[in-house]
Parts: sequence; C-alpha cells; structure tokens
Amino acid sequence: MPIGFIGLGAMGAPLATRLLEAGQELVIHTRRREAAAPFEALGALWVPSPRDVAARAREIFTMLPGPAEVEAVVFGNDGLAEGLSAGATLIDMTTSAPAAVRALGERLAARGVALLDAPVSGGPKGARTHRLAIWVSGSEDAFEACRPYLDLLGDRVMFLGALGAATTAKLVHNSANYGIQMVLAEVITIGVKAGVDPATLFAAIREGSLGRQNVVDRLADQFLPAAFDEVSFALDLAFKDVSLAAALAREVGVPARFTEMTLAEMTEARNRGWGKRDSRVAMLVQEKRAGVAIKVDRETLDGILNRGK
Repeated sequence: MPIGFIGLGAMGAPLATRLLEAGQELVIHTRRREAAAPFEALGALWVPSPRDVAARAREIFTMLPGPAEVEAVVFGNDGLAEGLSAGATLIDMTTSAPAAVRALGERLAARGVALLDAPVSGGPKGARTHRLAIWVSGSEDAFEACRPYLDLLGDRVMFLGALGAATTAKLVHNSANYGIQMVLAEVITIGVKAGVDPATLFAAIREGSLGRQNVVDRLADQFLPAAFDEVSFALDLAFKDVSLAAALAREVGVPARFTEMTLAEMTEARNRGWGKRDSRVAMLVQEKRAGVAIKVDRETLDGILNRGK
C-alpha cells in the first residue's frame, strides 16, 4: 500500500519529496488542489480529504503547525479517523505538546491504531539534505515497522520510549537552542558596546573553551554524572568572572538579564557553601529547585558520546 502524507509545507514538502524520489508510492492531501502539483509530477496521488488518505494507506505521516491542526486533521470532518482501520500507524512529525500527544494516542489506540510522535530537528535545509534528527516514541513494534521510511527521511533516527517522550525531547532541545541564542545576543552586545568589533569578538569567542567544545557534550563532564567535586574550574573563580561581566554591562549601559540571572544562581550556590566545587555546581541549584536528582553513569555517557564515531 502507498504511504500517506498530510502537511506539505516548509518541512513536509522536502520529506514527501524524499519518499517519492526513493521510489515510495505516496497518497497525499492538500487543502489547495494546486499545491499538490509538484508531488503529482513525481507520482503522488492526490485525494480530496484526510479520510481518503487513511482509506488508502496503512502508514500515514503528518507534519502540521501544531496540536490544533493535528486534532482537526485526525478528528475533524472527513478526518483521518473516519478512514483509519485497525493496524494502521499514524506518524505525527508535528512539534506538539506531550499531553496532547498522549491523549491522541489513547483515542487512536481505542480504534486499534498506533501513534508515533516523531518530531524532527534540522529545519527545511536538513530535510532537503538528509541531515535530520528524528526522535520517535510510542510502540516500539510500530517504530521498527516504520523504521525503513524514517531512515529515508533522516540520518539520525532515535527511539526514545513511551509516547510523548520524543515531543518532550524536542521541546527541551528547542528551548535550549533559542535560550542559548538569547544569551549570546546579550553578551555580544555587551562586548560591542564596550568597544570591541563584533567580528573580532566572534573570532575570539570561537577560540575560547566555549567555541572549541560542543556545548551539549560538556554536560557529560560534571552535571550529568553529578561529579561536582571533580574541579576543572572552581565556582568562586567563575563567580568573579561573571561578576566582572555584569559590572561591565552596567558600566556601558547594556541590560543584561541573563548575565544577572547567572550571577544570582552562582550567588545562591556559593551561599550553600559550594564555592570550592566545580563551577558547574551552580547548575545543581535548578536541579534542587525542580525536585529532581540527575545522575548518569560514566559508561552510559561514554556510549552516547561515542555514538556515530
């Protein structure tokens, strides 16, 4: 049977194209008939409703703007649910909400339909060039059955476990990504306002420890193994550096919300008596605040770090 695909926008279009170019039969639905033309030229079959897609395909991909659109496509008038049969699998690549994903999964399971939440990371360029991470959660059997299609779409396909886990990972990833951008915007403005040419500042940062290391991989040094007494750089020294950066921001008249927030977290950590421990111990303040205890053994971390090498 052909594969179904609904949501042929900036991300869905290159993914559907990859499937077609790999020789997969595709049945598609677009709200505007003319939008289907490029895919029909590659051999796709356009049908007038999501229900018609479900009637012709056992595995159906959706790539939509958000939870509301998924709800409409699945359970709206002439929605997928009206055509889905037991044994079908819906692979939803929409960036959604974990609770919405789990609720959708329960409703589909009552019909004998499996749901995989499979959000992606890499943007339209990654979708076009096959440099795309695809995080998947739900039924592992359904995942394995759909794995050949997923491998056509992304170069890093990873199963994360129970339904909603992949969506959680996507939200965490994107929040970190954009948060880091905001921090960099803040500190670069401080440096430029203090008189350093932005290109020169960029070049300098690239040569420092931040620029030379994978920021995410650094989590495996102290934070994830909870090894804050393995001191690489003491909190007291880091506190002094960030204090000076905050003072510089005030001196040149640059608002520095993230810098001041970092300084506040470091201050709280020092007030707990952690000044001689590694500077990353300030990250433990948030862990305590959240009421979670994080510790990953070194062997597991090494396996993750060496994956794909």
